[in-house]
Amino acid sequence: MAESKISRRQFVSSAARLAAVASFPAKPLLASASAATASTTADPARLDDPGWKDQGIENLAKSPHAKLRDIPVRAVTIESGFWGRRREINVTKSIPSMHDLLEANGRMNNFRRLTGKSDGQQIGPVFSDSDVYKWTEAVGFALQSGDRPGLRATAEKLIDEVIAVQEPNGYLNTYYQDDRKSLRMLAQTQTTGHELYNMGHMLQGAIAYYRATGDRKLLDAGIRFIDDFLLPNYGPAPKKPIVSGHPEIELALIELYRITGNKRQLELAGYILEGDKRIELPETRTIYMFSGTPFTARTKMQGHAVRAMYACCGATDYFLETGDDAYWKTLNLLWNDMTSRKMYVTGGVGSRAEGEAFGDAYELPNFRAYGESCAAIGNMMWNWRMLAATGDAKFTDVIERALYNGINSGMSLDGTMYCYRNPLAFDPSSGEKIRNPWYDVTCCPPNLERTFASLPGYFYSASEDGIYVHLYDNSRLDWHLENGTGLKIVQTTNYPWDGGIAIAISAARPSEFTLHLRIPGWCDHAEVALNGENIAGVTPGRYLPIRRNWSGGEIVRMKLEMTPQVLQANPRVADDTGRVAVQRGPLVYCLEGLDQPDGVALNDVALPLRSQPDTDFTTEFRSDLLEGIVVLHHPGFVAEAGESERFLYSPYEGRPRKTRPVPLTFIPYYAWSNRMTTAMQVWTPVLTS
Repeated sequence: MAESKISRRQFVSSAARLAAVASFPAKPLLASASAATASTTADPARLDDPGWKDQGIENLAKSPHAKLRDIPVRAVTIESGFWGRRREINVTKSIPSMHDLLEANGRMNNFRRLTGKSDGQQIGPVFSDSDVYKWTEAVGFALQSGDRPGLRATAEKLIDEVIAVQEPNGYLNTYYQDDRKSLRMLAQTQTTGHELYNMGHMLQGAIAYYRATGDRKLLDAGIRFIDDFLLPNYGPAPKKPIVSGHPEIELALIELYRITGNKRQLELAGYILEGDKRIELPETRTIYMFSGTPFTARTKMQGHAVRAMYACCGATDYFLETGDDAYWKTLNLLWNDMTSRKMYVTGGVGSRAEGEAFGDAYELPNFRAYGESCAAIGNMMWNWRMLAATGDAKFTDVIERALYNGINSGMSLDGTMYCYRNPLAFDPSSGEKIRNPWYDVTCCPPNLERTFASLPGYFYSASEDGIYVHLYDNSRLDWHLENGTGLKIVQTTNYPWDGGIAIAISAARPSEFTLHLRIPGWCDHAEVALNGENIAGVTPGRYLPIRRNWSGGEIVRMKLEMTPQVLQANPRVADDTGRVAVQRGPLVYCLEGLDQPDGVALNDVALPLRSQPDTDFTTEFRSDLLEGIVVLHHPGFVAEAGESERFLYSPYEGRPRKTRPVPLTFIPYYAWSNRMTTAMQVWTPVLTS
């Protein structure tokens, strides 16, 4: 499985490396169709239907198989609180500093050199253009929350430099230039060359920027690539074969179709998802790529985790437009495989560094966990689409788990350092620096930035019968029901530190509709009251439907139990045998070495747990620590000095290790590695006797 061992961080972006995969056989190609008819089926009016400001993270307004409709980012204001602080740092520090790093590391000179504004050589991996496009998407989502003239001016300059290199036929890529031109879009190149991956991210960035500003320059460039270059030349015979070496183009094509009405864009996405039989690839390669064979033939999560997540996003989008039952069956099969066998407690996915891949069932190591930030983001994106199809809270539970833990851990609290991988245990003696300001494969930092910038769009959805409330934080919704009735919702809470949430609902006129409140699956007990009267039927892991004639001024109060919970893994997860994890609310907790008493090594600690393991926890809010967190304390034990290092192997004596009591302090997992380099672990041994 040589191919599956290649990670993007190890990928050498040279023509010689690309030539090494040229042995993949491809059947003879037939003449391509003429480009003269490329743009004849779009519906120009659809670009503004609904208006460009009214489209959410996805434009599901006309998606026939979407139960829920997205609400635009601009309609939700996240105020002071947990995510408000995170998002402000993202837009004032993370996004601007990432632009400077893109400049310093030659990403923009890759464009300038093609217009004579730089005499430098191409710098960075084959997919470097996508770093610029993801940054542009982050800016687009940030501007949807409010105008920032300086940031917009920077983005405008960048966009002008991008579109200046587009060729007359629509092609746009800074890597396949000069002596690499002959490699463009060859069947072999498509498996590793990331041309379509780059374009997918360009389309997503262009769409987000268009929805923020109404500026179509970058969007029109993307449409030219698709309609004038890709559609006339690639697809079913007699066109040239096409394969998605790194899925991304599929979901971008479908989102483009949603705003142009050009059905050929949707059809091409479906063709790519089906796999082009004319491109014959080794099975190891199609597993790693999670593409190249029919999506509906897949039965388990495997291969490169980010590729798998993006492929599932595209396939769900395809289902939302077509209702193809084979896709829905496969999507649920894959979701069940991932969530019951291959997902970390943090919502991270991808356990193997080798190939940045899913492992076998229950292969979830802690120290060696890869858990790439991009993969956790892909997990959230996929579950958002599954939620749109169903309105089922189990998908929102995964969104919340990934967001608060496996995604949130990826960016430092000051917004300038990033995790590429997110392990569940760490030993500083390895010499690894887990947070860095820059990676030559810098996919994760701008991906995190676009996620935090788009976050308001994940709080609510609209449906035919009312409104769904997915996430909780201090926020204001100013939108309308699907019948046009104006609606305002104000959330007041200290979530996730406290389980009390007040939700004030105000409709423009008395209206009958259903307010669907999500009761998180992690919550053992919850209470909901409307205007002081308790509501029956509150079930964790479900949406609570409250249907009534809302006259204005109603207040719904939720109380979610926030007792710390002790979790055990499936016995087949070998690395977690005899260990437990701690969770409070949506947050997974961990131990960091510097919070424990001097001389206490995490490898030697254990938790003594009783039949009711949550009873010995005490909570403490520390405003002075890690920007304000709830810390958990629990009595523990540590092995006496020398007990754990005396022998590698010794005769079994049937007696417990010699221990002494020690207080243990837990912090939220997302906040680890924000102070000094120290040991960390999520799963802690249990003292059984």
